[in-house]
Amino acid sequence: MNGLGFIGFGKMAYAIAKGIVNSSFLPNNNIFAYDINKEFLEIKTSELGINFCADENELLNKVDAVLIATKPFVVDDVLESIKYNADNKLVISILAGIPTERFEEKLKGARVIRVMPNTPAMVNEGMSVVCRGNLATDDDVEFVRNMFLKLGDAICLDESLINAVTAVSGSGPAFYYYIIDKIARAGEMLGLSREVALKLSAQTALGAAKMIMTTGFEPDELIKAVTTPNGTTAEGNKVLVESDIERVLFETVNKTCKRAIELGIKK
Repeated sequence: MNGLGFIGFGKMAYAIAKGIVNSSFLPNNNIFAYDINKEFLEIKTSELGINFCADENELLNKVDAVLIATKPFVVDDVLESIKYNADNKLVISILAGIPTERFEEKLKGARVIRVMPNTPAMVNEGMSVVCRGNLATDDDVEFVRNMFLKLGDAICLDESLINAVTAVSGSGPAFYYYIIDKIARAGEMLGLSREVALKLSAQTALGAAKMIMTTGFEPDELIKAVTTPNGTTAEGNKVLVESDIERVLFETVNKTCKRAIELGIKK
């Protein structure tokens, strides 16, 4: 690609751009960004050594691919603004709830790919899902997936699954933050300092996740491996099993998924 541009340059876009710069996936002088917050834009593009543009169409004139990272509720205004300049461009969207069809209706001839990343991309531990639009080519998909592999892991799925993906991994980090925090606060109530309790909880979560990712064992198998009958872990697990936590977690993910569907319906 002869140039990648970002329309919208908030935290997620900045994380993606930082990963691209740090990995040398594209030269710095081939990366451009535009955001309505000009002061923030100048600071962040200067940090990364990339270019900033005065408006969306200046950016489009310089790039072959554009990543749209605005708020979902302004997307129609953005698409209206760039529709005459997006022919034959690769358009990458990371907007929750907005289907590729919406982009293809507004941007005739654009090759659209939708991606659902998550914020751990900021520390190169992101999970991204790539969904192909109707006109996107194999090369487009490979380019986008390779770009997001620089931020962690990336897989390709059919867009029909994207709302479930949004609920599990897109919004998922916030749910894990909540659980890590509550376990740490329980440790505080038992006498640990906040610093120690949070470190223990967070590192344990990280280690548990790596065990699942690297051993190939199912979570149930790993639970059995660490649980001694009538031991400490068994006593704690009993509370979890007998509580309503499974239903609560399902409702958390289910309501998140429904909200993503609602965002896609609204025009």
